[in-house]
Amino acid sequence: MPPRGRLARTARLAALPAAYAGRTALGIGRRLGGRPAEVVAAQVQQRTAEQLFAVLGQLKGGAMKVGQAMSAMEAALPDQLVGPYREALVRLQEAAPAMPPDMVHRELGASFGADWRRLFRDFDDRPAAAASVGQVHRATWSEGTPVAVKVQYPGAGEALVADLGGLQTLTPIVQAAAPGLDARQLFAELRDRLVEEVDYAREAEAQTAFAEAYRDDPDIAVPDVLAVEGRVLVTRWVDGTPLSRVIAGGTRADRDHAGQLLVRLLASAPARARRLHGDPHPGNFRLLPDGRLAVLDFGATEALPHGWPHRLGPLLAAGRDGDATALHRTAASAGLLRPDQVGAPALQALLDPYLQPLRSPTYHFTRTWLQEQTRRASDPFSAASRTQRRLTVPPRHLLLQRVASGLVGVLCSLGATVAVDAEVRPWLPGYDTPSGVRS
Repeated sequence: MPPRGRLARTARLAALPAAYAGRTALGIGRRLGGRPAEVVAAQVQQRTAEQLFAVLGQLKGGAMKVGQAMSAMEAALPDQLVGPYREALVRLQEAAPAMPPDMVHRELGASFGADWRRLFRDFDDRPAAAASVGQVHRATWSEGTPVAVKVQYPGAGEALVADLGGLQTLTPIVQAAAPGLDARQLFAELRDRLVEEVDYAREAEAQTAFAEAYRDDPDIAVPDVLAVEGRVLVTRWVDGTPLSRVIAGGTRADRDHAGQLLVRLLASAPARARRLHGDPHPGNFRLLPDGRLAVLDFGATEALPHGWPHRLGPLLAAGRDGDATALHRTAASAGLLRPDQVGAPALQALLDPYLQPLRSPTYHFTRTWLQEQTRRASDPFSAASRTQRRLTVPPRHLLLQRVASGLVGVLCSLGATVAVDAEVRPWLPGYDTPSGVRS
């Protein structure tokens, strides 16, 4: 059970900066004692990460959500730190301290009534998975269907509210644990999304929309919602290999296949389901025995009744074709920049590396590539960093930006080779038209 009181949660979060400061001071002392600076820095980062992720996992709620969002960007970490970080990040993706059975039973009774057991042939008290606002139990529905029962943590809503202020104190700590991550923007965007995830009725509506859109699809599997009441959501159970395990030890074929289907899902969803799946961290996906990609969590989605933003296709097409003038004009019309502050050559130079996957039949995503882009973006003296600071992302596009960043992070963690251009063409209006012939 997560600590519910504001003081208890804030105390745990507040302990992190103090501990980080202590480790940093100790590190300075070791450097004065003759130990190499890079060794000391690596030790400080590793210990910071271990404590950070342990506390985030215990607190669940918004705190754990930050850890999950960071896990999607694991590939951006320096090679020497990938091992220690990955172990802590995978723990956050799929496991956390569990609610005891009697608490789970109380929540089921509060949602379905005292005779809740009549709904199930059997119910496993051991949680099969744990997430930011609830944990999942395996059960069998009364008519024999295997089901996943997501039970919300008591006080999850209050915990999220408490996190909104407390998480701000973690900005320098998250920055230290994952250099190059824009922690301030991450927190700002997450604040707008966290409270929505407590509403299981809203999640059920989104999952149903995806299930209908991808019913009988040969590549994407979305389990049906069977019931939702109060703080309990019941869906069909799906078996499969978690994407985090594919990342850790999957075959090359499985990595490429998972990456291809992940791009296919995220590219097609706004057109097919009229919604954006907003949380592409590895814990939300399974690779099924029949080769399909199963999508398990719909707590973070955004309705897009008109599909993709209409300027996105032309923007990507201009970048793909190397048309700096069209790229600059489209970005300005979308409110992403002021023409008097950012010129066309500077914009093209900033975005050019990110557009490489669109310029060939397939693209191999690597950690080295992402680490280089992270270095460019985080170096305050680089031209790319100066240009990036002059761009503006309208609030309505913040989730889209996070999804794109998370997707790229997962693809690089997979080391997947993906036909990105072919996946994007059918779904983005204006992308299939060469920028040079567009009126």
